[in-house]
Amino acid sequence: MKHVIGLLATLAGLAAATGCDGRAATPAETTGRPAAAPGVVEVPPDSPMLAQLKRDIVKLVDLPTDEVVAPGKIEANPNRVSKVVLPVSGRITSVLVKTGDAVEEDQPLLTIASPDADSAMSAYLSAQATVTQAEAALGKAQADLDRASDLFEHNAVAKKDVLNAESALTQAKAAVQQAHASREQTVRRLSVLGLTASESRQQVVVRSPLAGKVLELTVVPGEYRNDTSASVMTIADLATVWVTSQVPESYIRFVQIRERVEISLVAYPGEVFEGRVSRIADVVDPQTRTVKVQAEMDNRAGRFRPEMYGSIHHIEAVAKTVVVPAGAVVENNDGRSIVFVETSPGRFEQRQVSVGKRAGDVVRVVNGVTPGDTVVVDGVMLLKGMLRPSARGPREPGGVPNAAAALGCGSESAPAASQENARRSAIASGAGVPASLKK
Repeated sequence: MKHVIGLLATLAGLAAATGCDGRAATPAETTGRPAAAPGVVEVPPDSPMLAQLKRDIVKLVDLPTDEVVAPGKIEANPNRVSKVVLPVSGRITSVLVKTGDAVEEDQPLLTIASPDADSAMSAYLSAQATVTQAEAALGKAQADLDRASDLFEHNAVAKKDVLNAESALTQAKAAVQQAHASREQTVRRLSVLGLTASESRQQVVVRSPLAGKVLELTVVPGEYRNDTSASVMTIADLATVWVTSQVPESYIRFVQIRERVEISLVAYPGEVFEGRVSRIADVVDPQTRTVKVQAEMDNRAGRFRPEMYGSIHHIEAVAKTVVVPAGAVVENNDGRSIVFVETSPGRFEQRQVSVGKRAGDVVRVVNGVTPGDTVVVDGVMLLKGMLRPSARGPREPGGVPNAAAALGCGSESAPAASQENARRSAIASGAGVPASLKK
């Protein structure tokens, strides 16, 4: 019901501003003031229509006058992408993450039941036993040397006995060093398998090599994997991403490493992002005659995703440019671009403008308005419908009648329609209906 009342109020406002002969009602007909000039619409200050007209200011901004635009798409930074492989063959017992999850460096990703883990642990235990034996032999060799040296001082043994004890001690020290080196080898093997020397389990834990997001996952629990060279998971740090584009070879001379570029994305229309050229390919594609250019973007906010489409804008020159919001520009019936400028409160003047290329949510304007002018950006079609026919241009066949005609004006029943409009306006405003208008 509220929508109906709101519509009636709007139509009533239009009826008050539009005559029943298919033309805009002049101030002389409604208020006794002089008639508005062609191309001018005057809206009474108490008209509900004013609330529907959104205005904005004509601005003078810096915009590129010459630029290279190349289509591209977002890719993960290849320097921050890791393909996770299994350290051993075995059966996947659990997968601890899913695609899209954020992971930290060294976080467990999955576990594998593998006989290789048991053999690695056995090798470690054997190496540890060898270390223990070698250290015991070293202690004995040291004691034998001490005893032989003491006996030699008391002329109880020959010099060769001392020399033999010293040789045995040297060999014992070498054996201890070798035993420790062998044990360290087995410890490193355990570490690769996700195990420690204090554990005795057969479950191998695969951990994340870096912090990032899981982009791809190709294993499920229960699956047996024998190929330790195949990737089972892709993890990428997306704090920075690359936009890869193909720049025509005729423009590549303008692009330099570390140069700032503007990037637009299909996913975020009207927004412009900043990047810096990080790589320019050394060869030209012989098929397309283009050169691959990659620009790096900050993505700590996480808005950019690999495979998003967009384009790189390399700006060659910038100049001060007059712009208006794109919604302010419409075409009249003969195809000319126009805007409505509010020259004083409630007075809107139609201006013909010459427009240039669109830049995001604004349009370049060559002439017709000046910075600081107030233009209508929402409700433009309402004002266009209230123009005198001569100001709107030739009426198109099958065109939509103006707002006054939509209320039933222009027919033989115009007086009755005017009374009905007045009655509806009174209802919409919440006022009582005069007795003269009651049915």
